[in-house]
Amino acid sequence: MTQFLPANLLALFAPRDPLPYLPPPQPKHVNEDCTLTGVGMYGHLFEDPADTPQPVKCPSRLERKEAKRAEKEEHQKSRIEQELSNWDPQNDPNATGDAFKTVFVSRINYDTREDKLQREFEEFGYIRKIHMVRDVRTGKPRGYAFIEYETEKGMRAAYKYGDGKKIDGRRVVVDIERGRTVKNWKPRRFGGGLGGSRIGAPEFNITHSGRVDPRQYQEKLDRAQRARDRALNNDNEKERSRSRERSRDRSERRRSTERERSLKEDEKSDDRRRGRRDDRERDDDRDRKRDRDRDDDRRRDRDRDGDRKRDRRDDDRDRDRDRKRDRRDRDDRRDRDRDRTGDRDRDRDRDRDRDREREKYPEREEENNRERREEEERGKEVEDNPKEILAEPAPAEDGTVMAS
Repeated sequence: MTQFLPANLLALFAPRDPLPYLPPPQPKHVNEDCTLTGVGMYGHLFEDPADTPQPVKCPSRLERKEAKRAEKEEHQKSRIEQELSNWDPQNDPNATGDAFKTVFVSRINYDTREDKLQREFEEFGYIRKIHMVRDVRTGKPRGYAFIEYETEKGMRAAYKYGDGKKIDGRRVVVDIERGRTVKNWKPRRFGGGLGGSRIGAPEFNITHSGRVDPRQYQEKLDRAQRARDRALNNDNEKERSRSRERSRDRSERRRSTERERSLKEDEKSDDRRRGRRDDRERDDDRDRKRDRDRDDDRRRDRDRDGDRKRDRRDDDRDRDRDRKRDRRDRDDRRDRDRDRTGDRDRDRDRDRDRDREREKYPEREEENNRERREEEERGKEVEDNPKEILAEPAPAEDGTVMAS
């Protein structure tokens, strides 16, 4: 088939040019005078091991992370110490008024206003001033305030009954102003404070609302330590009981092995007896099943014969019904044909009688034609002059003309 292809396609199937012949390469010249020696003669040129620097250890990712955290913690600690040395609550320009008549309110809803706070706390006494602390840059409230009362009695009532009060969906914490009344007091931002929500692990943090006694921290720590000791003792007791159970299990396993061996022998004998009995029962079941299948086949054959007879009866009944319907339709068509033939014969007889009468009495036919022409002419006159015809007086029954 390729001989029928055009020249441009035959060029694609043409073989390549043969490879040019090249002479074999000559072996390289080898210097017979050259001898191979070791590197022992160059040992004095190597570096002294004593002068070799120690290898530099590259820290891992966890070590770098830990070093970064330690550096950040050290920087934070130095910053807190510097700010704490410059912190003097006694000379704070915002802290004005009597410190022993002032209460500290925290955990305030950020949407709560001063008038709402005054309405909630003025039930304990007359309020002299409310100072809500706000952010210096944004001006938004920071969630705590200082309330100064007129009397120390009002301050004590607010301290006793106002703690845990729910304002705008949040329970506030009420405490005394400790910055100017407690010696060596440090606020939360300098590592102090009395809040128990950020002590450490979740089992040590205090989650309930209201004031927190510092002694509760130690109680929780002691309780957690006792729980750990109890768990450790329980683990030791479990290990001892587990070793006792293990030795008991070994002896019990030995006894159970002997018992199982005897039981297996008994079961083998029982299995042999049971196998012979099962064989007999299997043979009986097979015979019963064979008899049942034979009965089912006979019943199915009878049902099939009954269905065949019933179908034959139904077919005969349908065939008789169709035959009766065809016969009734045939009778109806015959009656209609007969009626149609009778009508044609009757019309033909009437036309024949009319023609015969017309031939017998021609003057009667002329009179009828004349009356018919008069009626047609009168109808034309009524159509041409309907007012004049209607204005003429109609003749009475006795032949007289009635006056209009």
